[in-house]
Amino acid sequence: MERREEQPGAAGAGAAPALDFTVENVEKSCAVLQALHQLYYDPNIENKNLAQKWLMQAQVSPQAWHFSWQLLQPDKVPEIQYFGASALHIKISRYWSDIPTDQYESLKAQLFTQITRFASGSKIVLTRLCVALASLALSMMPDAWPCAVADMVRLFQAEDSPVDGQGRCLALLELLTVLPEEFQTSRLPQYRKGLVRTSLAVECGAVFPLLEQLLQQPSSPSCVRQKVLKCFSSWVQLEVPLQDCEALIQAAFAALQDSELFDSSVEAIVNAISQPDAQRYVNTLLKLIPLVLGLQEQLRQAVQNGDMETSHGICRIAVALGENHSRALLDQVEHWQSFLALVNMIMFCTGIPGHYPVNETTSSLTLTFWYTLQDDILSFEAEKQAVYQQVYRPVYFQLVDVLLHKAQFPSDEEYGFWSSDEKEQFRIYRVDISDTLMYVYEMLGAELLSNLYDKLGRLLTSSEEPYSWQHTEALLYGFQSIAETIDVNYSDVVPGLIGLIPRISISNVQLADTVMFTIGALSEWLADHPVMINSVLPLVLHALGNPELSVSSVSTLKKICRECKYDLPPYAANIVAVSQDVLMKQIHKTSQCMWLMQALGFLLSALQVEEILKNLHSLISPYIQQLEKLAEEIPNPSNKLAIVHILGLLSNLFTTLDISHHEDDHEGPELRKLPVPQGPNPVVVVLQQVFQLIQKVLSKWLNDAQVVEAVCAIFEKSVKTLLDDFAPMVPQLCEMLGRMYSTIPQASALDLTRQLVHIFAHEPAHFPPIEALFLLVTSVTLTLFQQGPRDHPDIVDSFMQLLAQALKRKPDLFLCERLDVKAVFQCAVLALKFPEAPTVKASCGFFTELLPRCGEVESVGKVVQEDGRMLLIAVLEAIGGQASRSLMDCFADILFALNKHCFSLLSMWIKEALQPPGFPSARLSPEQKDTFSQQILRERVNKRRVKEMVKEFTLLCRGLHGTDYTADY
Repeated sequence: MERREEQPGAAGAGAAPALDFTVENVEKSCAVLQALHQLYYDPNIENKNLAQKWLMQAQVSPQAWHFSWQLLQPDKVPEIQYFGASALHIKISRYWSDIPTDQYESLKAQLFTQITRFASGSKIVLTRLCVALASLALSMMPDAWPCAVADMVRLFQAEDSPVDGQGRCLALLELLTVLPEEFQTSRLPQYRKGLVRTSLAVECGAVFPLLEQLLQQPSSPSCVRQKVLKCFSSWVQLEVPLQDCEALIQAAFAALQDSELFDSSVEAIVNAISQPDAQRYVNTLLKLIPLVLGLQEQLRQAVQNGDMETSHGICRIAVALGENHSRALLDQVEHWQSFLALVNMIMFCTGIPGHYPVNETTSSLTLTFWYTLQDDILSFEAEKQAVYQQVYRPVYFQLVDVLLHKAQFPSDEEYGFWSSDEKEQFRIYRVDISDTLMYVYEMLGAELLSNLYDKLGRLLTSSEEPYSWQHTEALLYGFQSIAETIDVNYSDVVPGLIGLIPRISISNVQLADTVMFTIGALSEWLADHPVMINSVLPLVLHALGNPELSVSSVSTLKKICRECKYDLPPYAANIVAVSQDVLMKQIHKTSQCMWLMQALGFLLSALQVEEILKNLHSLISPYIQQLEKLAEEIPNPSNKLAIVHILGLLSNLFTTLDISHHEDDHEGPELRKLPVPQGPNPVVVVLQQVFQLIQKVLSKWLNDAQVVEAVCAIFEKSVKTLLDDFAPMVPQLCEMLGRMYSTIPQASALDLTRQLVHIFAHEPAHFPPIEALFLLVTSVTLTLFQQGPRDHPDIVDSFMQLLAQALKRKPDLFLCERLDVKAVFQCAVLALKFPEAPTVKASCGFFTELLPRCGEVESVGKVVQEDGRMLLIAVLEAIGGQASRSLMDCFADILFALNKHCFSLLSMWIKEALQPPGFPSARLSPEQKDTFSQQILRERVNKRRVKEMVKEFTLLCRGLHGTDYTADY
């Protein structure tokens, strides 16, 4: 059925409407009210969706121009009237080009009439009509309606209106409030947006005097003054010069004393102060400082009375001024005292009494200010910086005290009543405090650590004050915050701190946790001062047995075993025994068990081979026995979890058990003094002992990806850690992998094959088993492609990565006659068309490794000559719109490789490929295609330039060139 477009001004024209969205249809047949009722109240989700879809279609239909006015009639209920007003807004904002220019004035007049009528009617309908008129004004400014705002003010101030003065005033303020808001969200083209912004900036001259008059008039009712503040708040976000806002800002400060106007005043002041451009108006900013300082008594009263909303609002104002303009205000050296007073006011807000987030929510607002102030002070030239350091170092020492006080836990009794959400918010708040303390160290340096140490020492040795675990915990937390990221190895207070830690009376989980994390943060220092290890290691081992300290104790032991492993042999037996005990008792969750195994791997790495084997035997024998038992059982979900857990423990142990100390190679030649171990690697010995058992487990669980992945992880992590030491295992592992993959192909087996290729393929002794495995997995995967690979994007991804690794590490693998290079090439072209981005990236990676081998590997050169055109067409299709724009760099890499290594072929193929009309996109002209092919063929050196060409070309193909949408990429 053909629709006839209704004109926007045809409210009562009686034009013949279309059958689907006539007034009668919208009002009666489908009934807007019934549709709205279905949308909001019908429990049936399908009915809701149908109603919503119907209503949305109605609003964008051509007939909306006609029925919208009918729906605004006085006899309609507000829901229907609202729908009509919304439809008008959608038509004006999205379909402006449909409106003939000779209809602009009648549309404007009708909207004014409706707004006047609804000034004393439904507020939600009034707002929607104001938004519609605002949208119309923005579309007409500045040419078709140059003085839009002034006209609005004049029309609503007319005395002959049937609406009372207050109603007209509120309607005008609503219209003026939504106008800047509509501008911020409008879909105006960029060039129009600039013109309209300039026009609005001029028009504020018609708005601000009116707002000042209404705000300062004693007779203005509260509802009007509140609307004025909201209107002002809306306009200042158009970056109005701060000096033009002075009178209104001062009036807003005065309005803070009125509880009904408080929230609106805060919002207006904060928005005005926070404008990016405001720092240019230093004189106005200086006038604002006394106004903010004048709020201190109101702030103190609010804190005293527990009025969190008022204290929060005043803090927002102080922080907005300090945070946005600290540099500009610091520059005014003669006013340093008033700015320092503002800083002290913000300090009061940081230290506001109560526990965040239960008794107060204000202190967190201030933390960013302290970063900003410090950055600004440290950015000055040396002389000025020295002056400000002298003024502000004491302030920052005070800040540390305040923050550590705020970080303190409440009493156990009070904390017990906190909800889990409140506890989590407090945890995040403490992390923010920790980050702030770490940052403050940059300004205060070593003196900060000394300050914390002195306080802790007095607290632990003084008999005068009652002991507070919260105070102790907070001071340790401060130490830990700094030691985690700052090199404290040269600090002269750390030895004293290590000496104090055993004196702490630990009767509380939170304190114990912090003690653990502090020891962990000092693990590098302990490695340089091994004599102190014995002071803290017993505490860590004792904490391992407490499930409540699981994360902190295990992570701390792992850090100590990693950093101090060469000094731990005297403690090794004890560490292994305690760890074994807690593992057997299943005290810790799975992830902590894995960390604990990694810790033991670090520890064992530093022992003699005989000691390692002895400890390994006692450590893993119980798990091997359990695995043997599980291997006999019929597979079920319960024993699957146990198998995966045991395999995980073994792989995490082998991840860090490195007797050749590969990981230490970067740390300096002094570690090479360690004796080179003789005989087989202990990990290899263990793997050989359990190899049959692992094969037995696999035989029953080959269908389960999780178990196969866990088995592969043991060998993959061992290969990565042991490198050449893994060599004795290569033949049997290749054989096992081949059997696994032939039975049920899985991505984890290909990933392990890739590791073996990477480390061992270049060694003649290991090439035969690796070549056999490579040919086998390739053959199986090619069969998978014939059956349909779409269900296995992970396998295709891993296969492409394996092929690329083979070409990079050992191109000889492509020389074998049994390898069907042509089939591999064609499968990789197919993989380029997968929807999964990782698979496409891996396939592109394969081609960028393959194409440079055209000359040196005959079979590769031949297949590129025969099928390279097919590859080019797939690449052009992807660029033409079939692949995500985020992948264009990968396809550009293939084009660059083709151009560099197959230039004569590419120059012939690309012209042929781009010849057919509509390929690779119907949006391209022959000239654009020709330009692209010439550009690509000219650029054989600069890969970055090729990427730019491809990005430009794909935008043309997709019809996005020159649009705002492209700015996000």
